[in-house]
Amino acid sequence: MEIPSQSQDIISADLESVGKVALNSGFRIAVGGKGGVGKTTVCSVLTQLFQKDGFDVLAIDADSDTNLASALGIPESQAPAPLIGMKHLIAERTGTGKDAVGAYFKMNPEVSDIPERYWRQHNGFKLLVLGGIKRAGAGCACSEGAFLRALLTHIILQRKEMVLVDLDAGVECMGRSSIEGIDALVVVVEPGSRSIETALNISQMAKKLNIKQVVAIANKITDLQQVNDIASQLNGIPLLASIQHSVPVQQADIARTNVFEASSELVDQLSEAKQTLMSMIAST
Repeated sequence: MEIPSQSQDIISADLESVGKVALNSGFRIAVGGKGGVGKTTVCSVLTQLFQKDGFDVLAIDADSDTNLASALGIPESQAPAPLIGMKHLIAERTGTGKDAVGAYFKMNPEVSDIPERYWRQHNGFKLLVLGGIKRAGAGCACSEGAFLRALLTHIILQRKEMVLVDLDAGVECMGRSSIEGIDALVVVVEPGSRSIETALNISQMAKKLNIKQVVAIANKITDLQQVNDIASQLNGIPLLASIQHSVPVQQADIARTNVFEASSELVDQLSEAKQTLMSMIAST
């Protein structure tokens, strides 16, 4: 399926040069969007594409609905446990009691040793599962929020891997400024006004955080007119790819198997989108 002409106008950069920079200093790419649009699928495929390119990849599941491991084909028994559930660890690092609510806590706990201690390596990449806060009314003004925010900030600003972050659904993650410092934000959009509205809100917040590259990927497309409709409503956000609705990908999701192996068309489309995104990052 053809993508709109606006994405064809992006100027190509020296990908070999930008690849060397990424291998030496790392890049940070976050994937977001409305819940259910397929951002975890996109993040999982990009993770494996970058790994196959020779990058040292660290994938971060920062969604409260932690499904990145299954999308990557990691058996549930081998998936890393969400850090949000490690109450003793969070209490130790933030200086609170295990179940304290409303108590004083450290806003910048020590977290530099956490990635190596809790990630799992699989097929050449590393996966760290953060999880998200689900307790009603907790928001981010709590020890768990401070811990996760400090950890994600450390990973984005201090580490040298190719970091890919599967963000929580919606726009709340942007309000917490926890992804400030990323090189690019990929917003996944499906046909529908609510999905497009969420994408626009995320894009506006990203600009406030000085994120230089915000791009979109259209997913679950059933006809070309849907791509044109989405592109016309994105207010200039470049559309890197349009991915057709895929029964095999849907079945892989249900079976908790690797979506990378479910559809060669999906992999080819996201491979092209990845190359274009790297060109855009190199040109900034």
